[in-house]
Amino acid sequence: MNQTSTQTFNYIRFFNELRIEDVPLVGGKNASLGEMYQELVPQGIPVPNGFAITAEAYRLLLEHNHLWSRLHSLLDTLNPHDSLDLQSRGAQVREAIYGAQIPDELFNEMVAAYNSLTQQYGEDISFAVRSSATAEDLPTASFAGQQDTYLNISGIPSYIDACKRCFASLFTDRAIHYRIDQGFDHFEVALSIGVQLMVRSDMASSGVMFTIDTETGFQDVVLITGAYGLGENVVQGVVDPDEFYVHKPTYAKGFRRVLRRHKGAKKIKMVYASDSNHRTPVRNVPTSHLEREAYCISDKEALLLAGYASRIEAHYSAKAGKARPMDIEWAKDGKTGELFIVQARPETVASQTQQQMLKQYQVAPEVDALVPLVTGRSVGSKIACGPARVIESVANLHEFQAGEVLVSDITTPDWEPVMKIASALVTNRGGRTCHAAIIARELGIPAVVGTASGTERIQTGQMVTVSCAQGDLGRVYDRQQSFKIIETDLSSLQKPTTEVMMNVGNPEVAFSLNTLPNDGVGLARMEFIINNTIQAHPLALLQPDKVSEKAQQRIAKLTQGFACGADFFVQKLSEGIGTLAAGFYPKPVVLRLSDFKSNEYANLIGGKAFEAHEENPMLGFRGASRYNDERFAPAFALECQAIKLVREQMGLDNVIVMVPFCRRVEEARAVLDNLAANGLVRGQQGLQVYMMCEIPNNVLLMDEFSAFFDGFSIGTNDLTQLVLGVDRDSEKVAYDFDERDPGVMKMVQWAIEGAKRNGKHISICGQAPSDFPDFAEFLVALGIDTISLNPDSVLKTLPIILQAEAKRSN
Repeated sequence: MNQTSTQTFNYIRFFNELRIEDVPLVGGKNASLGEMYQELVPQGIPVPNGFAITAEAYRLLLEHNHLWSRLHSLLDTLNPHDSLDLQSRGAQVREAIYGAQIPDELFNEMVAAYNSLTQQYGEDISFAVRSSATAEDLPTASFAGQQDTYLNISGIPSYIDACKRCFASLFTDRAIHYRIDQGFDHFEVALSIGVQLMVRSDMASSGVMFTIDTETGFQDVVLITGAYGLGENVVQGVVDPDEFYVHKPTYAKGFRRVLRRHKGAKKIKMVYASDSNHRTPVRNVPTSHLEREAYCISDKEALLLAGYASRIEAHYSAKAGKARPMDIEWAKDGKTGELFIVQARPETVASQTQQQMLKQYQVAPEVDALVPLVTGRSVGSKIACGPARVIESVANLHEFQAGEVLVSDITTPDWEPVMKIASALVTNRGGRTCHAAIIARELGIPAVVGTASGTERIQTGQMVTVSCAQGDLGRVYDRQQSFKIIETDLSSLQKPTTEVMMNVGNPEVAFSLNTLPNDGVGLARMEFIINNTIQAHPLALLQPDKVSEKAQQRIAKLTQGFACGADFFVQKLSEGIGTLAAGFYPKPVVLRLSDFKSNEYANLIGGKAFEAHEENPMLGFRGASRYNDERFAPAFALECQAIKLVREQMGLDNVIVMVPFCRRVEEARAVLDNLAANGLVRGQQGLQVYMMCEIPNNVLLMDEFSAFFDGFSIGTNDLTQLVLGVDRDSEKVAYDFDERDPGVMKMVQWAIEGAKRNGKHISICGQAPSDFPDFAEFLVALGIDTISLNPDSVLKTLPIILQAEAKRSN
């Protein structure tokens, strides 16, 4: 509903009078709200109505009270590096502005605008009163959190008081310090105030969403975060929120499925206070056990929000004439169930990252095996070492020394001066949109947030290593650990004719690995997802009554919130596969069906109840033989359900299925029939099926196997083992394991020639080309279609492939 008052205002602009070009008049927040209210509300994106008190009102306030000279005297000689001087002068400036008398003309307009909205919407409404500085929410600088916000404001006295506090908050200590750092003149920046109808998210949920992955800069997803109650807890990082990823390209094609989810702790929520005088209009209360165990919004609501976010991004990108990823606040009304957009601003960190210079951080292999002191959500992909400093409150910030690792419960904007000199951040609370995460990204330092016990497990003075280079799970290790940094100028890299793909198991690194030059994923290992995310044997999930009591308890904990173990398995596996596929979409992702050996399956939760002991599991019950066995059939059906969901419901049809360890031609026929019986029909909806070429019989009968598969991928690890008769798990004969043995290389040659003879795609995904440059040259000389490498080998192998191609052409 639009504002209908016929009164003319000099210092008030309702949202339907504002556009994005009005930043100098009403600041970034209000200009954006006006833009959305005028342009996007008619398109069905709900934005609560409101008005802006203009920057001219702020200037009038200072002029009327003769405050300009007073502010200059306090700020012109300020030493921003002297925290006591900053605190003293900042307090004096704020006191002077808060105590200033509002001119009658401005006061009357403020009251009239307030009354105009209450007449339209009723006396029982309340407002959010937000600061909107004229230099904020710019595409290259974030002023988020620098000024104050007041929620659930109702009644003229509370409203006027909140506005005066907002005017004064232009000079919070953090805002003064930030402007000096960013090179903004205090007196060139003015403050507008946004007054917006409150959405009753205190009775539901709210949060923040980004149209870009905040950690990697991957632009094909919407990241939605949320928690119960008013949104300040999510914005300020007081809670560990729920997270939802939605893939934008497939959403645009009409697919409606959440890519993956993370359930946050959500231990508190901000609600309206019952104080009738509104001295404390909001307060935090604990959430219930049921609330913590549930998601704060449904998948359907997450998808609706993703649609809003995509349309908002499209609108602002069109206005800017280039891609403009957005940072958007949303709120759900607990009375009506409706979702609203309450803020939108350009994202200012991930979208500004230059992708031409790639910097990769890698921990040493032995570090991966260490047990961290604490874990949490990783922010960024860097690693840093330093002595820890546990800070309990803002009063102790003066103890912090440059280069230390800041460890705290949470951080607030008041902490930013010391955060600037920290080597890394660790917090007990918060998610990836919390204050600590936002500032860590701006500063380019690693942060591990939401550790729950960082301030307890880490001691001041203790040397620690903070690693965000191992996926979504950030780790803090005791002592200084070894790591390396690899820098590559991507702008100078040539692309070879031979396709270069990657071997990837961990879905959490898919978005970051896509920055490497690649043609997709040549080997996506399903076992990694099962081992790390699902953790339980699929048959134990289907038949928990057959496992030990201890295993049953662990399974019950894993599957909490799911109707049954099967639903848990399918959702978690589909999320992992989907994330890998989305990270490289529309490039192909070759997904190998599960290839656990019996001893590896036995190590999963409940696995011992279903796995027999084998003397040589490497040559035992694995690969295709499992899929065709009636005992394993129910587990294989779950794998197929997950793949079908990814391809048909998520829309990620770039997934190619690959069958491992298929010994005989009849076994191949049976696997294809089995896949079809489970809804995965080769050739239907573009489904391709590959086979691992890793058994000598696969090479010798390439013509026969070609009748059943669209392509082959040579697995040099198993092929070498079986050609040379060497158990690759045995230390006794490890010296005899060599992929460059003439017999192995002859088998590889025959495999490539056989595939080409049958017009089939041929690739290699074994370890050899990653380890041995001469092996990569050998493959190129034979005309292999694709070489799939370990990610850490891509950049060093590319020049070798290019040289080999040059030799072949000559």
